[in-house]
Amino acid sequence: MRTHYCGQLNAGLTDQIVTLCGWAHRRRDHGGVIFIDLRDREGLAQIVCDPDRADTFATAETVRSEFVLRVTGKVRRRPAGTTNANLASGEVEILCHGLEILNAAVTPPFQLDDENLSENVRLTHRVIDLRRPQMAKNLILRYQVARAFRRFLDDNGFIDIETPMLTKSTPEGARDYLVPSRVHPGQFFALPQSPQLFKQLLMVAGYDRYYQITKCFRDEDLRADRQPEFTQVDVETSFMDETAITAMMEEMIRTVFKQTLDVDLPQPFPRIGYAEAMRRFGSDKPDLRVTLELTDVTDAVADVAFKVFSGPATSGGRVAALRVPNGATLSRGEIDGYTDFVKIYGAKGLAYIKVNDITQLNETGLQSPIVKNLHMQALKIIVERTGAQNGDLIFFGADKTKVVNDALGALRSKLGHEKGYLNGKAWEPVWVVDFPMFEYDDENRRWNACHHPFTSPKDGHDAFLKTDPGQCLAKAYDLALNGWEIGGGSVRIHKADVQAKVFEALGIGEEEQQLKFGFLLDALKYGAPPHGGLAFGLDRIVTMMTGAESIRDVIAFPKTQRAQCLLTNAPSDVDEKQLRELHVRLRQKMETQVEVGKG
Repeated sequence: MRTHYCGQLNAGLTDQIVTLCGWAHRRRDHGGVIFIDLRDREGLAQIVCDPDRADTFATAETVRSEFVLRVTGKVRRRPAGTTNANLASGEVEILCHGLEILNAAVTPPFQLDDENLSENVRLTHRVIDLRRPQMAKNLILRYQVARAFRRFLDDNGFIDIETPMLTKSTPEGARDYLVPSRVHPGQFFALPQSPQLFKQLLMVAGYDRYYQITKCFRDEDLRADRQPEFTQVDVETSFMDETAITAMMEEMIRTVFKQTLDVDLPQPFPRIGYAEAMRRFGSDKPDLRVTLELTDVTDAVADVAFKVFSGPATSGGRVAALRVPNGATLSRGEIDGYTDFVKIYGAKGLAYIKVNDITQLNETGLQSPIVKNLHMQALKIIVERTGAQNGDLIFFGADKTKVVNDALGALRSKLGHEKGYLNGKAWEPVWVVDFPMFEYDDENRRWNACHHPFTSPKDGHDAFLKTDPGQCLAKAYDLALNGWEIGGGSVRIHKADVQAKVFEALGIGEEEQQLKFGFLLDALKYGAPPHGGLAFGLDRIVTMMTGAESIRDVIAFPKTQRAQCLLTNAPSDVDEKQLRELHVRLRQKMETQVEVGKG
């Protein structure tokens, strides 16, 4: 029905007859000449309907917004001074010879160029929202990114293999989405949080280079960069160590950015140990564009009179400083605002010192209510370590280590972007490596796996599994970009004796091992190769590339932050017959029935 897409028109087609199909984006009547901006997924084209052609002109007069049209006409250059550099077809227009209305449309719920729409309105009318040129650009870029991933992996010998969507519920860090079985009453499938166990099974089966671009499901609290269903570029390979795996994946990311955005990412990506990242940036996904850094001063304030500092310093916590160059100009209102901000992350407050004169380490040279409670030696160390100069401001975090890292790490990023403490680079990737194997759960008094229980310990760290699990580092690695984690993975355990030690450290007995992971443990007995992998978040990567504020802007039909689909009104009630077939009875309804019976 058409010869070209609207966005494909250019001056090279001048004087050719073309046929276009699309939607009436805008109609303008200019003194007897009607202009229609025709839109399809590739862009816009300007259609000129001249009154000399009475039939087409009469049809053009009836066209309204979002009518579906078929247009035939001659490509001609726009008159001088009327070109539109913002459009791919901006040098030309179509002199309409034939105009057919393929379908009329009712008035849409909003104008496609309205930039003040609420997200609820957009998601409720998602089909119309997806017609907006920006959304079309986002989804086309998403396709191009996925295609670039596939090309790289295909060219490097990886095989695309599907893994099940209905699987066994296993502990992977978040709640599972459960699916009741009709055939097996009282039993449930789980939707996969990742293909983790199946891709390891594929390694044991001999498919040494696997990938898939697949949906994963996690029932967790949502944020701008999370969805209950999300898409991973999932990769696993055998006979490669962590250095080789990260090198290949780095090449893949660099290739994807070059092919889709024509961006040359730095080479090689810097590598930072987890401990260093937390010490300097308070985050395991640091935004290296921000030039501010945290400075540890725990030892310097252990004996000061200020209990807010000395308390955490002497009880295993952390006291850290964040120097803000020329920050003394911050108003009291701004400081109060940043104090409220860090409270989101569990901080009780935000101490600060304004540096007026570093030659006077007292209340004259240093302006703050806390200075009188800090001895001169502590103040000297703080000024020296932070590199503070006159006119600077130093913020402090003092609490449990996690609270300090979370609060000051977030404040560092916020200050950097709000006040311009940036290095000017558009893209700053970084590998974060040498993660801890375990984290201690104070409430349940046990060690938990930081990644998953099949992550391999670093060479030489096996002994810590029994003597001091907190000292054990993992062959785990994350790739962060501009403060977002875009991928993460690890080398897996492939030897039974090491796996047994890890389970022992986690307090997982043989019965529980078989119940939760028996099928994988059995497979590992049959000659498992050394293997490892990594998964990239496709949604996050495309969100960053488009500059969108939320991953919902790069997913065709996303859920809200309450895990709802406003377009289809899902989740929704189902009728009693369906529940009976699944052998499911809703607890709320049961309790209501009991109350009615009592009445």
